[in-house]
Amino acid sequence: MAGLTLLRQGSTLAKAEEQLRLLETESGIRGFAETLAISGLPVLRATGIEVFQLNLGKVCNQTCRHCHVDAGPERKESMSAEIAALCLQALARTTIPTVDITGGAPELNPHFKTIVTESRRLGRHVIDRCNLTILLAPGYTDLPQFLAENQVEVVASLPCYLEQNVDSQRGEGVFEKSVQALRRLNELGYGQPDGKLALTLVYNPLGPSLPPPQPKLEAAYRQELRSRYGIEFTRLFTITNMPISRFLDDLLQSQKYTAYMQKLLDAFNPLAVPGVMCRTTLSIDWQGYFSDCDFNQMLDLRVAPEVPQHIREFDAAKLAQRQIVTGQHCYGCTAGAGSSCQGTLLKD
Repeated sequence: MAGLTLLRQGSTLAKAEEQLRLLETESGIRGFAETLAISGLPVLRATGIEVFQLNLGKVCNQTCRHCHVDAGPERKESMSAEIAALCLQALARTTIPTVDITGGAPELNPHFKTIVTESRRLGRHVIDRCNLTILLAPGYTDLPQFLAENQVEVVASLPCYLEQNVDSQRGEGVFEKSVQALRRLNELGYGQPDGKLALTLVYNPLGPSLPPPQPKLEAAYRQELRSRYGIEFTRLFTITNMPISRFLDDLLQSQKYTAYMQKLLDAFNPLAVPGVMCRTTLSIDWQGYFSDCDFNQMLDLRVAPEVPQHIREFDAAKLAQRQIVTGQHCYGCTAGAGSSCQGTLLKD
């Protein structure tokens, strides 16, 4: 582990309202909504629901420096069997094609396998956002085989192909375990040229900078991981670090918060706005409440008040055309080539 959660430290930033206060009143930059208006862009609205994103809680076997969830081993928040069942019932009433499962380490939720198998039974594509080391943890070593049997896409965080860089961000020994897990996934057919089992790696910068061009970095990852470790993967996503939770704390501790927010504003790209993930994603937290994205969820920003708020009130038609709730952190998704859970927004 790389350290303690903000909650364990007793930090004021463990509270979403304090993060919002810093973002909205002390970021020192123009409001995101105003920037949209200046750029001649309309208020953001959803264009449908293509991704049903389930955050199963904040329990994790790692405590990474950049984590926007403030997840860790001591966290107790975890989706119950009741909420998981309601989510699956709601999903069954729709044609939403993708179920995106995240956390924490979502595999630590006791209902993870049920959610996967039932989602696959409904014919949905399933994504597991995996930290890799959980695949080696006692009691979870059967997970790679389970994921392969259910044809689950594995989206795995690997912030660098160099051991020192990964361990400095994610904890000592994490890189070595990640390599072991990737080799196991490769053995099961993940990341191979036939493309039957997708293995997507995720890069995020080690500090307050924007990601490099995704295609160029993917080529470097492929060369380095193949030559050094014999590892194959399907594709690489690059994601901008969001100025919330533990990364926000890191920015404040290093006195780089204002400069980073200005960097995001300066890099605002109106061409990235139409493709932001909130327009096609519905994020559902461990308690069953809706947000426009996982980042909003961590700031306790729920969907607009005029639409259903909880899985018990699920109404796909209303939620599919909702107005998106935005804030200063949204600059992170619209900087440069754009950023989302699916990687860079502008591929060219």
